[in-house]
Amino acid sequence: MKSPVTIFILLGFVGIAGVIWYMQANRFSVPSGETVSLTVPTKESNMTETTREVFITDGTKHSIPLDEILSGGPGKNGIPSIDNPVFILAKESSFLNDTDPGVGLVVKGESRFYPYRILVWHEIVNDTIQGEPVLVTYCPLCATGIVFERVVAGVEQEFGVSGRLWRSNLLMYNRADDEKNESLWSQVLGEAVLGVNTGEKLAIVPSDIIRWADWKKLHPNTKVLSADTGATRDYGRDPYEDYYTSESVSFGASFNDTRLHPKALVVGIEISGKYKAYSIEALKVGETRDTFEGKDVVVNKDSAGRITVTASGDRVPHIPSFWFSWLAVHPETELFK
Repeated sequence: MKSPVTIFILLGFVGIAGVIWYMQANRFSVPSGETVSLTVPTKESNMTETTREVFITDGTKHSIPLDEILSGGPGKNGIPSIDNPVFILAKESSFLNDTDPGVGLVVKGESRFYPYRILVWHEIVNDTIQGEPVLVTYCPLCATGIVFERVVAGVEQEFGVSGRLWRSNLLMYNRADDEKNESLWSQVLGEAVLGVNTGEKLAIVPSDIIRWADWKKLHPNTKVLSADTGATRDYGRDPYEDYYTSESVSFGASFNDTRLHPKALVVGIEISGKYKAYSIEALKVGETRDTFEGKDVVVNKDSAGRITVTASGDRVPHIPSFWFSWLAVHPETELFK
């Protein structure tokens, strides 16, 4: 007869094996086999033609190398998105410190604040503001906080965390009744990179990366994403801790650049298929003028740290990011000096 200690150890091994099996079984599948290039350009749903080359492997479209799609550890939905967000008033948000950063968003006059201390545990919030479906996303590995229209080809979509990464960046997926209709979307590109939607882009919704004290001063009637998410998480602790200041990069990203620290914060823009980054620390309060791709670019940074970018008078979407992450997906990028 086995001793209680032996039985306990065996049960522990069974439990670990079960967890490993579940995580492996619950992966977002990636095809393998013969790959060919598409000869017909893939149209994006609400923008111009994709500039990325599209391939087909075993009948599945993709625009990034399949061997660069890596596991981030948790499986599909292992990091739970927030699909029924609850909001509180600013005066009820005692769990926040004035210095806490987050995503500030205004849609049709309604303002909302999504604290990073919550987003770091969930990465995706499927929200609706004044009837507009929005997708609030944050990748802690890359410091990319981006809001998109939650619409694909005119149809409202719900997104989840796939458990996969590309060059250290979050790969999201759009949920569907049939997994064959689900695609992987690169958060930093805002673009589907694997599956039936490959080449389609999500429209970016202007938002701000801002500290809580500054946001509530600007928007005293703002709503705040509640820590009551229905999930058990220690929202007072950041699981990434010292990662934000270390020089380490991982999950398929590499770094060999002396111009900035790998975790320096930048905002990146795209004009006519070309890319440029601006160091947030180097931007002065007020206007910074530049010329890029034949356009007069103005980067405006206000006293609260909010940034807007225009090119020849037209607003240009910008992506906040760690320098290494922007460089990893846009190695040909320019850097403003």
